[in-house]
Amino acid sequence: MLRRVIICLALAVLAISLVGAAGAQERQQTNPVPFAHTPCSVLDGGPCTPSYCSVFNHGPCLPEMDYPYGENLQLTILTVPPAAQAQKYHKPDHDLDTIGDLFAALRSCWAPPPPDDAREGMQMSVRFSFKRTGEMIGAPRLTFATRGVPADTRTTYLNAINASLGACLPLKFTGGLGGALAGRPIMIRYVDNREFAKPAGNP
Repeated sequence: MLRRVIICLALAVLAISLVGAAGAQERQQTNPVPFAHTPCSVLDGGPCTPSYCSVFNHGPCLPEMDYPYGENLQLTILTVPPAAQAQKYHKPDHDLDTIGDLFAALRSCWAPPPPDDAREGMQMSVRFSFKRTGEMIGAPRLTFATRGVPADTRTTYLNAINASLGACLPLKFTGGLGGALAGRPIMIRYVDNREFAKPAGNP
């Protein structure tokens, strides 16, 4: 009789231990990516966060993604780029496949106003979006212009921006880049850093 009681007590202790261990394991299995899909291995089905782990690792490992660009794609275009950046102002000779390709194409499009109509140091920013097809959604929206410049100077630069972009569009995107860019805001700041000859008689 005593032997049966001891066996029953041992089984009860074992059952309680198993339940406690299972509960602790459930508590540890929290989602490591609370605002995205659960990570998975190459053998799992989607949707899941891609993993950079090897198939031989215990994993899955969370990817460490580098996002060099913010929500808005922002770009500065100089009228006279430094020699070290000249290559970034050449339009790629292939369909645009990366953000770098897009920026190079937009830089190469810029045709500033002629010196007689220009203003040294003038800055102007516009914002717009692309369709998947490389066409622009609506006209560029002016978001900034150098303070204190006459209205006709602002109009001259805005017309130059519209004409420059219009002459380059539509851009030729790959399917991947077109899908990633469609509807995403792009902001370009144009800086006229040319040095104009000063009028005679001024020091």
